[in-house]
Amino acid sequence: MKHPSYLIFFFIFLFYGCNQKNTQSEVTIDSKDSLSGYLLLANDFDLPSEQREKYTQKAFKIISPQENDSLHRVNLFKIANRYYNLENWDEYKKTVRLVLEKSAIKQDALSMAKGNNYLGDYYDSQGIPDSSFLYYNKAEKIYVELNDNYNVAKTIIKKANIQFNQSDLLGAEKASSKALKIIKDTNQSDVLYDAYNLLGLIYNELEDYNNALLYHNKAIASIDQMIPSVFQPEATSYNNIGYIYLKTQDYKLAKTYFEKGLDQKNISRDKPYVYAILLNNLAYAKFKLNEKEGMPDLFFQSLKIRDSLQLTAGIIASKINLSEYFMSKKDTLQASKYAKQTLELSQKTDDFRNVLNSLKQLSVIEPQNAAIYANEYIQVSEKLQKSERKMGNKFTRIEFETEEIKSENTDLVQKNRNLVYIFSGLAILGLFIFVIKTQKAKNRELLFKQEQQKVNEEIYNLMISQQNTIETNRVKEKKRVAQELHDGVLGRMFGIRMNLDSLNKMHDGTTIEKRTNYLNELKNIEQDIREISHDLNREKSELINNFVAIVDNLLEEQKKTYKSKLVSVIDSGIKWELVSNSVKINLYRIVQESLQNINKYANAKIIKIELKKKEEDLLLIISDDGNGFDTNKSKKGIGLQNIQLRTLECNGVVDIKSKIGEGTVITISVPLETKQILT
Repeated sequence: MKHPSYLIFFFIFLFYGCNQKNTQSEVTIDSKDSLSGYLLLANDFDLPSEQREKYTQKAFKIISPQENDSLHRVNLFKIANRYYNLENWDEYKKTVRLVLEKSAIKQDALSMAKGNNYLGDYYDSQGIPDSSFLYYNKAEKIYVELNDNYNVAKTIIKKANIQFNQSDLLGAEKASSKALKIIKDTNQSDVLYDAYNLLGLIYNELEDYNNALLYHNKAIASIDQMIPSVFQPEATSYNNIGYIYLKTQDYKLAKTYFEKGLDQKNISRDKPYVYAILLNNLAYAKFKLNEKEGMPDLFFQSLKIRDSLQLTAGIIASKINLSEYFMSKKDTLQASKYAKQTLELSQKTDDFRNVLNSLKQLSVIEPQNAAIYANEYIQVSEKLQKSERKMGNKFTRIEFETEEIKSENTDLVQKNRNLVYIFSGLAILGLFIFVIKTQKAKNRELLFKQEQQKVNEEIYNLMISQQNTIETNRVKEKKRVAQELHDGVLGRMFGIRMNLDSLNKMHDGTTIEKRTNYLNELKNIEQDIREISHDLNREKSELINNFVAIVDNLLEEQKKTYKSKLVSVIDSGIKWELVSNSVKINLYRIVQESLQNINKYANAKIIKIELKKKEEDLLLIISDDGNGFDTNKSKKGIGLQNIQLRTLECNGVVDIKSKIGEGTVITISVPLETKQILT
């Protein structure tokens, strides 16, 4: 039997390779300038290929400048599909690699898997099985991570096809069974069909014809509406079943199945290469049955279709069958011609199996050269075995290296994660230490300020006490002077006046006039001394108000240092000498603290400070038109806490009103007894 079995698989492989991209459109285009219009026209198989390629290029120009989002990548895949259908492999590969780059930037795993799948299709179309297997394997790993069982199974079937084509039958069988296990108990009929059909081909090659028929029949049973009729799955399976009967030499049954395949609707239009295979196989069955009808025209008709489609493997199969046919007719010239053409074409494409078939045919046609052909046959056979073994090992190595890379990446990710944990821990520890040290420094600063405040209060108390002592001594001295003036000087002057008054009894005119003048002068002196005495007593109340002077000094310093306008109102009716020193100290510090806060944070234009009596309370009101603040967020500030604590020491109440952008008003009310403040 010289009919090469792998040609049947070649048809199936083309079915797998093209089914995702051959979609013909029958939609009417309203606007040829639209992207969807260009894409539909580019996939209209009724148009010439040159025109379809122009529409593809126009669509790409619209898509190219768009933002790299999911829709953009989907449209690029559509462009790749159009180039695939046009068999423009360079542009197809370039577009797929562009999508992969953009998918990597956006970390779009699904598009990366699809892109690797498309690259596998590309290298398969170029007859580079190891590269094709590599990219299918990459796609499979990503689909596994995405838990996309459907695409995992489809990709495994593609890998199994390559293994089958390279005679790695056990590897292909294992992969097909794995795909079936993944989609078990699902309704994925297209994957089921692919897996069953491939297993049928594998068992056919292993000459396990019963299992081969079993799986081909399962493939036919799995066909449903999910598999488009344009892919002609029935014709495919009928051809493969017929081929099994060819190998078992049941030519009549084989012929029946080939004819059933040719009877499928639109087979010549939908799948011309399948149609060519069925014609060739039917011709071979009729040749073995010695039927002359249509012979050898069926062989030539198949060869013509294959030649127009540039199907090298198909051309080889047709010519080797023609060689066998003409040999049976004793036409050694034609038989030798087709056998040598087959040998030359097989050697050119490194198709070792067909080289062997050609050499075997030539040794029959030219028995005088049989020894030469036999020797060459042995050499090629050994080369084929090494090549198949090498390719099988390469497939295993690709899967192993991919797993190893994946494992290394996993280890690297784990190491990077551990490093992140370590550095994060160190950073948190460093931050924790920094916070502790900062807090300690703040606590030390706070303690220092508290100590400073205590010292300042002590100094202030000493100053007040000293001032009180000075004032008390001054008052005593003034009283003594006033008393001396009143009781001593005035008494003596009064005695003189009385004596002079007694002289009035003298009636001398000059004496009386002088005496009267002296008496008037003495009265004036007496009045002046009395006024001085009263003035000294009155100064006591003015000098005793030293608290107001200290506050005025603070306010004067504020005016000199800062640009803000300061307005102060102090009730003159308050008798500060009756207010305790502790209250005055706290009020002074509150004013001081408030001015510091306003200067630092408020950016106020006008500041107003009021000290006044309201019924039984002493009110201190400090207001500004500055930035203001959120009282809910700022209650824990040290300045505000100090104001509240000082007010509490005075048994008073503080009210703070502020809004951002509307200034601040601080009102402090200190209760005092009626006897302490007199008007």
